Amino acid sequence: MEMLAEPAKGAGAPVLDAGAAIPGLVWAFRLHSDGSAEPLPINVPIETGHDGRLWLHFNLTDARARPWLAAASIPPLARDLLLSHDNYQQLHTIDNCVYGVFSDLVRAIDAATEETGFLRFAMTERLLISGRHQALCAVDATRRVLEGGHRVETVAALLEKIIDEVADTMDRMADKIGTEIDDIEERILAGEAKSEMRGSLGRSRRTCVRLHRQLSGLRVLFHRLEQKNTDHLSPALRLQAGKLAQRLDGLDHDIVELRERSRLLEEEIHFKMEEESNRHLHTLSVVTTLLLPPTLVTGIFGMNTTGLPLTDVETGFLWAAAIMVGAAGAAYLVMRRSGIVK
Repeated sequence: MEMLAEPAKGAGAPVLDAGAAIPGLVWAFRLHSDGSAEPLPINVPIETGHDGRLWLHFNLTDARARPWLAAASIPPLARDLLLSHDNYQQLHTIDNCVYGVFSDLVRAIDAATEETGFLRFAMTERLLISGRHQALCAVDATRRVLEGGHRVETVAALLEKIIDEVADTMDRMADKIGTEIDDIEERILAGEAKSEMRGSLGRSRRTCVRLHRQLSGLRVLFHRLEQKNTDHLSPALRLQAGKLAQRLDGLDHDIVELRERSRLLEEEIHFKMEEESNRHLHTLSVVTTLLLPPTLVTGIFGMNTTGLPLTDVETGFLWAAAIMVGAAGAAYLVMRRSGIVK
């Protein structure tokens, strides 16, 4: 994670080829002066002379997008980051551009996954270029709210909305984990302890660790930005770093609490399972001890030697059985007196 300020060089207004569609686009929006967002078709050329701001979102796995991005009129450092494969979170500012890499959860067809992906972006006063290698939750949610009528006044407000959606996605996942942990806790309090409960807690704990790692990086970036002097940035590029950092701090605190709860419950289940195992071993030990004296008697009478008692007595078997029962009873009394059996 890093946030650096570099001198501006090579920056200028976005230049788009008015005669051809932009390759590799996933979607595009024009942000009007009243804050409304207009979805643009991606299979036709995008008009650049219109009075408005653009959000262009690219699929970076599309090889056709890379030449277009390499020729885009944005600062070279921002362009290089868009085309890089850096997999750590970072945020950079220069006089007329903010660019960086944020982590987000990878989106499946119908829900967020636990896998982490990365959103790369470069933002000028009139243009936000973003790109990803995998479908991500936050940008897709931002697209949907813009289509639903949400208004953003500046491209900085649009980027803040994307970060809010990152936090909202993690918040929903944290709520889901919290519900699962609450259910397992109720079962533990009811005296239930099963290995599948430990497995569920282990998965929840692993998810919390991943979310905490992701949020920690974002928190550090915005705390650094909050402490940094951003007077050199134009108002349209200034992010509300303090507000974003506060939101991420609270969410990270909740996730750390869930991680600790899952760890404590996992340990409690482990102790309960150990207690149950010890009870089984105790029962087995008692049964084994009770059977040792009868086994000894049986072994004595089974010796193939002369002079064994009761061999010539018609009721010898009954006497031997009585001796075995008596030996087991004597062992039981000894264990009961010593407290082994209650």
